[in-house]
Order: sequence, then structure tokens, then C-alpha cells
Amino acid sequence: MQDTPRGNRLHIAIFGRRNAGKSSLINALTNQEVAVVSDVPGTTTDPVYKSMEILPLGPVVIIDTAGIDDTGPLGKLRVEQSYKVFRKSDLVLLVIDAGEGISSFDRELVNRAREGNIPVIGVLNKVDVHPLSEDKKNSYAQELGIPVVAVSARTRQGIGDLKIQMIRSSPPAWEEQTIVGDLLQPGDLVVLVVPIDLAAPKGRLILPQVQTIRDILDHDAIALVTKERELRQTIATLNRKPRMVITDSQAFLKADADTPPDVDLTSFSILFARYKGDLETLVAGAAAIDKLKPGDRVLIAEACTHHRVEDDIGTVKIPRWLRQVVGGELRFTWASGGSFPEDLGQYSLVVHCGGCMINRREMLARIARVREAGVPIVNYGVAIAYLHGILRRALSPFPWLQSLIS
Repeated sequence: MQDTPRGNRLHIAIFGRRNAGKSSLINALTNQEVAVVSDVPGTTTDPVYKSMEILPLGPVVIIDTAGIDDTGPLGKLRVEQSYKVFRKSDLVLLVIDAGEGISSFDRELVNRAREGNIPVIGVLNKVDVHPLSEDKKNSYAQELGIPVVAVSARTRQGIGDLKIQMIRSSPPAWEEQTIVGDLLQPGDLVVLVVPIDLAAPKGRLILPQVQTIRDILDHDAIALVTKERELRQTIATLNRKPRMVITDSQAFLKADADTPPDVDLTSFSILFARYKGDLETLVAGAAAIDKLKPGDRVLIAEACTHHRVEDDIGTVKIPRWLRQVVGGELRFTWASGGSFPEDLGQYSLVVHCGGCMINRREMLARIARVREAGVPIVNYGVAIAYLHGILRRALSPFPWLQSLIS
């Protein structure tokens, strides 16, 4: 519980040609030997993710990629895998060998990053061997249209300047997003409904619940936790009405019945639809549930991999509820962890989890890819509320979205 979850860390991707010094730069940034350094081209093959602290940036995920100039059939596949990292990158460091200058590979990467609105810093490496004048460094910056920093990963020269530029270039919204705090005033009371069932880790709460509690406390509000069976009694014993009730989506109906109508009600999953993704798009996608027909394909995607329990929400409950609405069989595909299908056009609907284990950029990238394929997408909490007929109630903290509900 003391570690920052990977999904909340700034994701920094290191790109560059083979032997530009990407792995050496990771070691210099962290002041640790965390990446294998070799003079043999192509030492790094598949993207490697390393969660770590880089002061003063704080908790980050460094993504070490294969050389963008890799050759041959296998090399081409490695480059394709490297470029997929863009989908989850908050910041890109393009490492360039100062002795070799800018290549067509470097220009292509900058163009791709620009198309994805991803900030890029050019890192002119090996200046201990190939010194650069200030004019030459400025010419590189002008040619690429990005800020550049001259460093030596071997001697640590310029690493401090690079960290400062990383702070300046990091997207401002990556850590400013709140889960629920912006909807609260100091002193507000929030009741959280936390079922204890087979899916709950023994001795712990699940990650979205813990993060929501912390966000409430960070905004000087009061968090009160109860189980769904005790919700009515809990509210009855309070000397004032809570500002909001936040429930596990699977307890929506019970929470709806026991929460006073003048108290806002929502779920952890709906809050995470906004926190990690695009709530408006996910709410709009709920209407597609009524358009499903027997035989349609539905993708159910989870960002994590976990042990499936007997009545699992993603593999059992949601498919069952969707079949009941459709009145027939549907063809389901499940994706979990980092896998996400490329051919999205075959699906009539995508149902995604709350995304607590991935970062916001990755979740937004997934939503964008689904939309580009012309497919509606909804998340677990929104879908469950819609299927139970209480989506309007579940969006009571977000009155501006009510017009999207049919």
C-alpha cells in the first residue's frame, strides 16, 4: 500500500536508434544500474517497464524500447512493438548520438509523437566524446521543433538539466486529475459502500476503493466506509445527510434503494471512468446496449490480470445481464492486462473496466482507438447502472451528463 500504483505514475518512454545510449540514460537518470548496457546493437528487444523514483519528478514508469532503426523481419516487429508504447506514454525522451546527428528515424518519431500530442525532449547524448556548441544544439532544436538537452549518460553531465526539462515538458494534467475531490467541499461526508465478497482481497480493500478514500481525505472531506447490508442503518445513525454515497457497482441496486433520493449516488467505476478516461464518451456508449442483437460480438476488456472468482463481474455477471437484455446469445471476446485487440471494427460494443491499473493516457488511447473504429464503448460501472435502469441516478454528481441518457 506504500507504493504508488503503476497507473498513477508518469510514464516516460525512451526512444532512439540502436546504441544511441538509451539504457545508459536510464541508469544515469536513476543513478542505478537498472538497465543492461552493451556495445552490441539491439541489446534491448521488447519494451521493458521499470517502476522507480526519479527525483524531483517522483514515482515514474520508465519504458525502455528497442532501437527505432532495427532492421530485418524481426527488427521490424521490434520497432512496431516500440511504437505501440506511444499509447501509454506521457513523455518521450528521444536519445540521439551527438556524433551521428539527426536521422530520418528521429524525424519520423517526432512526427508520430506530434500527431499523438505527446511531448518530446531531444536528448543529445555522448557529448563527452562529441562536444556540441550552443549554436549546434539550438539548430537541432529548431530542426526537430522540440526542446533539446545535451548530456553524457556515461559521465552524468547535463542530467540535472534534463530532469528540469522533463518537469517543464511533462503534461500538466497527468497528476492534477482528481477522483472525487473536486466535487466535494471541506467537511463534506462521503459514505463508501464496500462489499466484502469473494472478489475482495483478504485483509485489504481493492485499489479504486483505497485511492478514492485517499482522494477524499486529501480534499479535507470525511470518508465513512460500510458494507452494502449496513448502508441503510449507517445513514440512519448519522446526524446529517452525507454529501454523496459511492458504491461498488455490483451493489448498485441495494445502494440505490437505501440512499435518500436527495443524496448523490455514484460508483467507484463511474468515478474512474472520469478519472482515467472520458466519462462523456462512456456514458454516450451505453445507449448501444439496447441496439445489440443476438450473435453480435462484444469485447470485454480488463486492464489487469487477476484470479477469476466463481461469479466474476467481467466473465460472468456482465455477460449474463447483456444476454438478458438482448434475449439471446452474444459472442464475447475477453482481453486482459496489456493486450488490446487491433481489429476493433468487428465488435458491436466494447465494455471496459475502470482502468485502475493503467494510466490515463493509455485509457484515453484505447477509447480513441475504439471510437476511430466506429464502435461504442462503455465501462463496467456505466454499463451496470444502465442495465439496472439507474444510470440517471448513478450520474447525479454529474448533472451536465443527464442529457446523454435516453
